[in-house]
Amino acid sequence: MTPRPLLAFLAMPTLAAFPGCGGDRRAAVPPGGETTPHPASARGAAPADSLVLTTPDGATVWFTAARTGRDGAGRPCLERGLEIRRHGRRIPVPLLYTGRAPVLVDDSTLEAELWLGCRPIDRYSVSLVTGQPTRLRP
Repeated sequence: MTPRPLLAFLAMPTLAAFPGCGGDRRAAVPPGGETTPHPASARGAAPADSLVLTTPDGATVWFTAARTGRDGAGRPCLERGLEIRRHGRRIPVPLLYTGRAPVLVDDSTLEAELWLGCRPIDRYSVSLVTGQPTRLRP
C-alpha cells in the first residue's frame, strides 16, 4: 500500500514539483537576427522556439535547441539550433548551431553560419526540403 503523501506528490503537476522551472521563456530575435548575448543563458533557462523567417511558399524556419557558448574572454552567448517547419512536418537541421538568423537564398535553400565559441566559424547552405547542411567553400 502506498502512503497518501507520496500519491499526492506524484499527482502534482511537474512544474509545481520543481520550483523555479517554467515561467516566461519567449526569446525574441533582435534586429539583425543575432541571438547573443542572451539573458536566459545566464539564468540557465532554455528559450522558447522563435520564428526566424518565412519562405514565400509558407515554410517557416525556427530557432529551437539552444546551447551556451563562451568566447575567448569567457563571456557567455547563446547559440541556437534550426528547424524547418513545412506542411505539418518538423525538419531539424543537424549539427548546426548559430548565433545569427539564416538568410533565404531561393525557394529551396537558406544560408546559415555555424557558430562555435560565440563566433561564426563556417557557412553552410541548408536545404529547405531535407534540412541537410552543406559546407560552402570560401
